[in-house]
Amino acid sequence: MDTLFDVLSWICIVLGSVTCLIGAIGLLRLPDVFARMHGAGMIDTMGMGMILLGLMFQAGPTLVTVKLIFIVVFIVFTSPTATHALARAALQGGVEPQVDGELEDSSSAGPGGDGAP
Repeated sequence: MDTLFDVLSWICIVLGSVTCLIGAIGLLRLPDVFARMHGAGMIDTMGMGMILLGLMFQAGPTLVTVKLIFIVVFIVFTSPTATHALARAALQGGVEPQVDGELEDSSSAGPGGDGAP
C-alpha cells in the first residue's frame, strides 16, 4: 500500500512540476499581460494543486494533510480573485488586449461581411 501512495505521490508531483514549467514558459512567451495572466493562473491552480496533492499522499492521514488542504482551498479562492483584480486594473490603466488582425476585420464587418452595418 505504501508503494501505491509513493507512485501516486510522484505522479502528482511530476505532473504539477511539468504544469508549472509550461506555465512559466507561457509567462515568458505570451504576448500581452492578459495572455500572461492565463499562464500565471495555470501555475497557481493546476501546478500547485497537483504538487500539494502529491505531498498529501506522502504525508498520509496526519495534521500535515489538513494543513495542505487549507493551503489548496486558499489558493483556489485567491488565485482567480487576484487574476480578476489584475485584469480590471490593467483595463482601467489603459492596457488594450492584443487581438489578431483577422479577428478585428471580421468583428468590424456588419452582417453582410462587407463592412456595412
